[in-house]
Amino acid sequence: LADPRSQAFTENFAGQWLSLRRLADIVPDPFLFPDYGDTLARAFRREVELFFDSIVREDRPVLELLTADYTFVNERLATHYGIPNVKGINYRRVTLDADSPRRGLLGKGGILTVTAFPNRTSPVVRGKWVLQTILGAPPPEPPPDVPGLEENGEKVTKVRTLRERLELHRASATCASCHKLMDPIGFALEHF
Repeated sequence: LADPRSQAFTENFAGQWLSLRRLADIVPDPFLFPDYGDTLARAFRREVELFFDSIVREDRPVLELLTADYTFVNERLATHYGIPNVKGINYRRVTLDADSPRRGLLGKGGILTVTAFPNRTSPVVRGKWVLQTILGAPPPEPPPDVPGLEENGEKVTKVRTLRERLELHRASATCASCHKLMDPIGFALEHF
């Protein structure tokens, strides 16, 4: 770990394990998220890499991946998160408030971006990601004949919330078996 080449472990392992490599390919809807851009995407990735690296190098307990009360930000990321008094392009460790939603991996912008769609969050994608990536218990793939989630749009006669649409989707016994595990986890991350 003392060798500078160990930095490649952080970047490669965290990039693969946490799906951070996908950040470069994600383009959130610019009308819904006008603040998003390459600078913020790079900051999201670097934050998670530095956070993961700190857990490894400081020999921190593995549970801190989910509970740590600190993160790493530069001015751009601090502004996005609403963290005051951070200036410049260099990243620094900051202690988060006790009620901060940014604690641990699940509050990091990079993780939340790779577990969402370009135009909205997804409790299913986030729930599946937590089961698969954090808990090592991926749900089975959906059967090929299962229809996608009905979107609110031109053909819809009643506009429904995402929660209501997922409840309709779970009405099928085939769908309910997996969604009863994924959806509660994903809905816990819906305030982002």
